[in-house]
Amino acid sequence: MARALLALASALPAVLALNNGLALTPQMGWNTWNRFGCGIDEDLIVGSAKALVSNNLTGLGYNYVLIDDCWHADSRDPDTGAPVENKDKFPNGIKGVADQIHSMGLKVGIYSSAGTYTCGGKFGSLGFEEIDAKTYASWGIDYLKYDNCYNEGRAGTPLISYERYNNMSRALNATGRPILYSMCNWGEDGPWNFAVDIANSWRISGDIYDNFDRYDVRCPCTDMLDCKLPGFHCAVTRILDFSAPLGQKAGHGHWNDLDMLEVGNGGMNFDEYVTHFSMWALVKSPLILGNDVTNMSDDTKTIVTNDAIIAVNQDPNGSPATRVWKRSLPDGGDLQLWSGSLVNNQFVFAVLNTGTSNHTEDISLIDVFTDQGKSFGSGTFTLFDLWQKDDSGKWGKNIGDFQGSVSVTVGSHQTKVYRATPASSSKRALEEL
Repeated sequence: MARALLALASALPAVLALNNGLALTPQMGWNTWNRFGCGIDEDLIVGSAKALVSNNLTGLGYNYVLIDDCWHADSRDPDTGAPVENKDKFPNGIKGVADQIHSMGLKVGIYSSAGTYTCGGKFGSLGFEEIDAKTYASWGIDYLKYDNCYNEGRAGTPLISYERYNNMSRALNATGRPILYSMCNWGEDGPWNFAVDIANSWRISGDIYDNFDRYDVRCPCTDMLDCKLPGFHCAVTRILDFSAPLGQKAGHGHWNDLDMLEVGNGGMNFDEYVTHFSMWALVKSPLILGNDVTNMSDDTKTIVTNDAIIAVNQDPNGSPATRVWKRSLPDGGDLQLWSGSLVNNQFVFAVLNTGTSNHTEDISLIDVFTDQGKSFGSGTFTLFDLWQKDDSGKWGKNIGDFQGSVSVTVGSHQTKVYRATPASSSKRALEEL
């Protein structure tokens, strides 16, 4: 009996990590890395937080201000081993920055790595999990992004990776402060299978870069289920392909993370950024802006403030969209259909064209409603185009009622997203419930 109780007690922190009350919908915010890398300081962080407020991004849910790598001093405190910030970059300390961010009604996050060094060559947290977690809590930190660089080879099986990342999970829980735990182990060892018990989100692939579909040998895997080198420089469509089978592993409090958004950084055109933002939203990835929020173009603002798309991401049902099919196009690329469920008997589906030419397709509503059954899919549905505005200026124009199919024209690298509501005559057959 004593051994059984000991085993139960040792398992409790993992349970608490899953039930820490955070990320009940995918987290939203802004991160320094994609745009600024190591070139960060206090003024940049605080100024960006102010821009989130002034642009009303906070009202849409972008509430986390995340300080990524290179906030560190050259070394830890020589007496206590505690982490120390770079005082030249952060003269008021991380706590001072956190206090300013909290005063705006926002939350603040910080970065470390489950290794001896961070990816930027600063001191990591491997072996220092307890003192680091306590220090973060004392600074008022609300979020930890935890990377995978310089991990001393402590990877290769799910159990080895689980134990390394669970050390920080336990340490964060022990502080008594709710801290969102964002694992960033690049999909190594299949975190969608082991991280659900210890983290609020987990990266599924190597690092994103600001490109729609270019293959880069540094992101060599064709899927993540048996990937030996996650790499980096992974294009948007490559990461989306990686995510396709993984939605079944995500849900309230634990999400697949497709990496930070590149919208507004200049490497893609408007339609490509719309696709990027839309698909991250539909598969319930965290929506973490990675651009300069103090200097956004009108196009960038249009994309990241589409509240109809954000509502899909933040839908309380917490159900990621699933890819129904992927069909090759004659000119190269493919056409994809994705579909998902929302609350209150509503649904969402998207048609994505990765090809180089416009394409028109009759989309079968039975395909759209594969999970709901043929009888349900044979009904009549009211469709709302989430990238068109109605007469009142709100996203989500009613384009009419449809039965059987809907003809969709999708431009090159474009995505059309629709919310579907059953018309009163559409009912699901009892035998299919």
